[in-house]
Order: sequence, then structure tokens, then C-alpha cells
Amino acid sequence: MRRAALLLLPAATAMTAVSLLAVPAYAGSPHFINSATSVSRSDSTLTVSGKEAGLGDESQVHIVLSATALCINGGGNHPKAVNKASVSSAADFPVQNGKADFSLSATATFQPSCSPPMTVKFTDISLTDTTNGISLKIPGTF
Repeated sequence: MRRAALLLLPAATAMTAVSLLAVPAYAGSPHFINSATSVSRSDSTLTVSGKEAGLGDESQVHIVLSATALCINGGGNHPKAVNKASVSSAADFPVQNGKADFSLSATATFQPSCSPPMTVKFTDISLTDTTNGISLKIPGTF
């Protein structure tokens, strides 16, 4: 009986030591939800709205929108290299229940201006969560 108790003592001590050294696990696998992401353009302003999930216990995330704006002529062509501009916008968004809803807008300005019959189109659109180091590229031209 005494030997059985002595054999169990090292096992119990080892289990206690392991449980004291264990680091608490934080749930989180941050990702943008593609189906919840929408893109719209109004004149020279691009707006991207969406949702990021898998955020665990973070209080907020910092999201950056970036894109390239092109001034397109009536024939559907991009006539000059100078009629191209990089646009960006960024903000912090609160996290609730491991999710963050966001909406960012960026407005393009050109010198000379992109006035009718020219129109502004956006391409190379991307979202970046700088808090978690993840990005989402949005294909297409808007």
C-alpha cells in the first residue's frame, strides 16, 4: 500500500506542475468575411464595408483601406499616367463578441481634375488589419 502511494505522488506532482505552467489559450483566428464585404463608388469616393471575425478578446482593430484611382475618358481608356492616384483611409473599430464591423471611405483628387466626361474608377483595392497583420485583396474595378 505504501509503495502504491509513493508511485502516485510523482505523477500527481508532475500534473500539478504542468497545470501551473500552462498558458491560458486565447481564442482567435482573425479573418475578413468575404461574403460580408461590399464595395461601392459614388463619383470620386470609394466606400468599403465589411466584417472581420475570429478576433478573440481584442478591444479594437485598426483597419486600413488602400486603392488606386484612375481617371477614365469617355472611350473607356486611361489617357495619362498623371491621372492616377493612390488613395487610403484608416480607422479603429471596436470588437464585440470576437467580431468587428467596419466601413471606410477614400476620395480621389486629381491635378488636373477628373471632370466629365471623364469618370473615376478604382482598382487594386485592399483591406489590411494592422493589429493582426492580415490583408484582403478585392478583385475588380469599381
